[in-house]
Amino acid sequence: MKEKSFITFSILILFTIIGAFLSALPLSKTIVVSIVIFSIIKFLLVAFQFMEIKKAHFFWKFLLVFYIIILSSVFFVFL
Repeated sequence: MKEKSFITFSILILFTIIGAFLSALPLSKTIVVSIVIFSIIKFLLVAFQFMEIKKAHFFWKFLLVFYIIILSSVFFVFL
């Protein structure tokens, strides 16, 4: 169990560093989309690994993923 948490934590740190480097580049639509995708992946990793949504009822898993899909879709439409 600790190995999964360590791997997830390492991925979160890696995505944070990549996002920081991407934010230093000149602003473009591709960079913004990449940062948002990294943020979505980080959110899902934290929710399923550390908040233990993976052990929750299917309804809560569906609601979480549905929320992310709706929120990111709205964001990408306004981009």
